[in-house]
Amino acid sequence: MLNVVDDVPRECLAAAPDILISGCLCVRELTDLIAQRGEPSIFVSDNGTDLTSNAVLALCGEIGVESPSIAPERPMQNGYAESFNGRMRDELLNETLFMDLTHACAEIAAKLDKQWPPLLHPPDSATQPTVSTGHMHDKATRL
Repeated sequence: MLNVVDDVPRECLAAAPDILISGCLCVRELTDLIAQRGEPSIFVSDNGTDLTSNAVLALCGEIGVESPSIAPERPMQNGYAESFNGRMRDELLNETLFMDLTHACAEIAAKLDKQWPPLLHPPDSATQPTVSTGHMHDKATRL
């Protein structure tokens, strides 16, 4: 699960389930978010290979966004995002049986939309669904 979290309004901007989280998936999700919401002033990530890949580093360089990584073994440097990831794992992923990626996307979108009922969305929050099946690969190619 790739979660993109904005620390300022404390909002999950995207949650992308996939079999393998790659740099290319990260770039697709980030590019979509940038198109919807504009460029971020900074992009903080952990040291995972997906977020330190050449594809992600190239995107950050292309749009001129600073991309510091948190220190290894120091999740408190990205506390809100790490806390969100833990809560998502505990409250959704460990509690739900997903039949396939399409089912996972629908369930995750419904859960995240419950976080912020329409009238309680923070100002300038995403008006698009937080999860999309548009970038997923054909299921048959994964068998």
